Amino acid sequence: MFGLLTLWALWNWHSPYTAAQGKALNFQVLQDTQGNWQASDALQQLRQAAPAPVPQQDTELQESPFWLLLQPLPATQAIRIEFPSRHTYSLSCWNASTLQILGAASRTTPPQGSILPVRAGFALDPSGAQALLCRTVLVGPGRISALQWAAAELSSRELQFHRGSGLLDGGILVLALFTLIAGFINRNRTYILFAAWLVVNLRMAALSMGWDQQWLGHTIPFAWQQTMRPLTLALYYVVTFTLFISLFKEELSGVGYKILINVAKWSCPPLLLLALTLPYAHFLPLIWVFTGLGVAILLFMLTRILLRTQSRVALWYAASIGIALFASLYEVAAAALGLKGWIGSFNSLTAALASSLLASLAIAEQMRQAQLQKLAAQAELQHTYEVIPIGLFTLDLDGSLSSANPALLNMLQTSDPALRKQTWPQRFGSAHWQALLEQTQTCSTAELEVIIEHPDQTPRRFQVRATRAGDKIEGTFQDITEKSLATENLKFLAHHDTLTKVLNRHGIEQILNSSISDIGLGKPLAVAYLDLDRFKLINDLYGHAAGDAVLQTVCQRAQIPLGPEMHLGRVGGDEFLFVMPNTPLAVAEATCREILQQIGGNPCQVGERAFQVRSSIGLIEVAAGSLAKDVVSTSDHACRMAKKGQGNALVVFDRNSNVFTDHETELLLVEQLASQSSIAGLFLEMQPIMSLRSPYESLNFEVLLRMQDAHGALIPTARLIHAAEIAGRMGMIDRWVLSKTLNWLEQHQEQLSLNRFVCINFSGASLNDERFIDDVFIMLERHRSVAQRICLEITESVALHDMENTRRFIDRVRAVGAKVALDDFGAGYTSFSYLKELPADLLKIDGSFIVNMNQHPANIAIVEAIVSLAQNLGMKTIAEWAEDFATVETLAEIGVDYVQGFVVARPQLPDAILQAQSGADFIADAQLMAYLSTLKPDELDHVDLVLGADPPQAAPTPRT
Repeated sequence: MFGLLTLWALWNWHSPYTAAQGKALNFQVLQDTQGNWQASDALQQLRQAAPAPVPQQDTELQESPFWLLLQPLPATQAIRIEFPSRHTYSLSCWNASTLQILGAASRTTPPQGSILPVRAGFALDPSGAQALLCRTVLVGPGRISALQWAAAELSSRELQFHRGSGLLDGGILVLALFTLIAGFINRNRTYILFAAWLVVNLRMAALSMGWDQQWLGHTIPFAWQQTMRPLTLALYYVVTFTLFISLFKEELSGVGYKILINVAKWSCPPLLLLALTLPYAHFLPLIWVFTGLGVAILLFMLTRILLRTQSRVALWYAASIGIALFASLYEVAAAALGLKGWIGSFNSLTAALASSLLASLAIAEQMRQAQLQKLAAQAELQHTYEVIPIGLFTLDLDGSLSSANPALLNMLQTSDPALRKQTWPQRFGSAHWQALLEQTQTCSTAELEVIIEHPDQTPRRFQVRATRAGDKIEGTFQDITEKSLATENLKFLAHHDTLTKVLNRHGIEQILNSSISDIGLGKPLAVAYLDLDRFKLINDLYGHAAGDAVLQTVCQRAQIPLGPEMHLGRVGGDEFLFVMPNTPLAVAEATCREILQQIGGNPCQVGERAFQVRSSIGLIEVAAGSLAKDVVSTSDHACRMAKKGQGNALVVFDRNSNVFTDHETELLLVEQLASQSSIAGLFLEMQPIMSLRSPYESLNFEVLLRMQDAHGALIPTARLIHAAEIAGRMGMIDRWVLSKTLNWLEQHQEQLSLNRFVCINFSGASLNDERFIDDVFIMLERHRSVAQRICLEITESVALHDMENTRRFIDRVRAVGAKVALDDFGAGYTSFSYLKELPADLLKIDGSFIVNMNQHPANIAIVEAIVSLAQNLGMKTIAEWAEDFATVETLAEIGVDYVQGFVVARPQLPDAILQAQSGADFIADAQLMAYLSTLKPDELDHVDLVLGADPPQAAPTPRT
């Protein structure tokens, strides 16, 4: 109604201000490009040049003075001459007839005489002068014109001007303030940007109408105006783009052409910089270019957005921004093209009013939509409140229930009236209520658990979460029964084996660490390692299901003898660890024997099958200060020793046993070998191998690996090799042995003239490494001069592992002139048939047949058979571990070619080898020395010096 009444009033009521228009006066004009003319000079120039009178003159951004001659003027005294350009910086007027100055004024000095500021420009009272000479300076895109007014009409229009500017100032600023407050309250960035845009839009209207020198009724210093005008134009450009991007952020992501937005966005910083540094006259052409480009981009993007969306808010915003942009473009075009007739009817003033009105409509529409969304959200929240499966409640501070959703009523199996009759303390207990109050008061939030028991039902567990909200307590009530069971199950599985339900490795190690720390308190600790014997066979033959059933039965039986403080954990597929805190070693040993009996005493029945399970246990007494990893490793070592007892074996070590020291030493050695790029302390020894055919005609030996620790003590070779194999460094050590030997042989060839072969024994791991084999032949090729003396020993287990590969290896060795010996023949899985497939040069008889062979006639027979077979195949034989004269005598009678053992010589340092002439030079046994003198060399003694040169001989007569 009020709006309709306003429209009717605007249409029918008369305005209190005059509708008259000033009369445009023609004038002659010249530009003083040098700026040094006086009034007389200018008048003379104008009369001489006699330019044609014009109603207006554009300065084209020139800031030099312009001189105007207006004549003739009306004779009446009640007129005013207005120079309306808002770009006028200064104006001075003289009576053209007398050159008497009538007045002067500028933007920086107070007016003098008859010139006063009027509206956007200046006005002069001609005081009866018939002709006027005026000098004016304009800054910016100014247009010089002169209007003749009746004094009363000009005063009315000036009042209308100031009233309109004040109305526009107040209206837009109030709207901007309202929008700014709404933006802060709603935390809406777009509202805040729009408020800034309204203020900048207001300054643009003031610039358009010529009252930008004012702000809220106060005059802005002219020096500031010169900076604020280009900055206003630049800010309007920047804020408009920022608002546009913020307003249509979601829509812009869907319309494409992102490069256009980026162009407009990155044009803002340089434009602001130029506005602060360039003069106004130089900046204006740039802003026209930027405005044209920006308007084109915004209109294009705005059109695409409006085609894609039907949002009325976006439509009102778009219309508001569109009108303002069009007005700005129009202002530029009007100033550039001289569209004077339209400027008064459509400019930034009317655009500001229109865009502000449309902005108000947009805000109103957005508020309406926000209200609708709020109502919809409330309805959805109410629906969620009713259907959510989590109980929701509100309590007063006395424990009375204010509200409860259906889920809570269902959980408590009650109705709303019945629930409200009981307070929270009455239903769940005063202790729970006090805890709830204290937590919400001190921490603002509370988290408690409630267990509710119903007849004939499993107790249910609920989690209560609440927070203090003023004088209310609001919270949730959630059934966590299943979650709690699952959590407990996960906690159990974190420390227990899923199959057997005993502790897993992590769980048993935690208990072990805790028990080790208690040793210092005087509590004994025993740890046992159990391994099932040949368990893999069950999995291979009957499947993992049967194996799993056996493991479960074993765990059940193994726990029967355990005391309440004893723990069982599964640390491997069929390996278990027993931790027995506060248990003396004797008690732990008795318990372990009972465990072995429980497991192996009766077969494990799985379906229709019964499995007899045997096991081995290594039991150790743990000393204070031990590390858990060392305890597990040592007990495992004891278990492996027990497994050699072939089932149901138990090995027990007390805390003072040497096994701890030995095992710890081995572990340290493994760590040392694994962590060092080169191994310190290695050296070689050589054990002579004496010929039983020509003991004084050859100097042969086997290279033996030795190592000293940091203190010079000798490390047992077996321990070194075992540690190197664990550390994976055996290949590097074997390379070092071969390289060291070859270099030594080359350096002492002259001193080793009677040397025929040097045996080197490589580990099985090295001989199964193709890269190592290639390195061996590279070294042999590099040392061709001594390669024929090298005799590489291959153990029987390695030879039988891959017969074809072993045959190729032997062929390559013999191709470079080196020799091959089959080591430890007769042990393990000996099969005479494989000898015909391997053309070896030497056969080393396993020492187990040689030691005390005279006390075991079967050993003599075996050695005779091996010697006979080797002779028929063209191989020489070496007997190891010869310890006494009787053994050597028997070996000579059987026909063994070479003998090696302590009776001949212990391992020697390389320098000692160089001092000898033959293997017999090391013998200290007088009886053996005397016996060697009775041996007669064969007729082919000189041939015996080269392996493989002897023809097959008849087997010797067997000993009785």
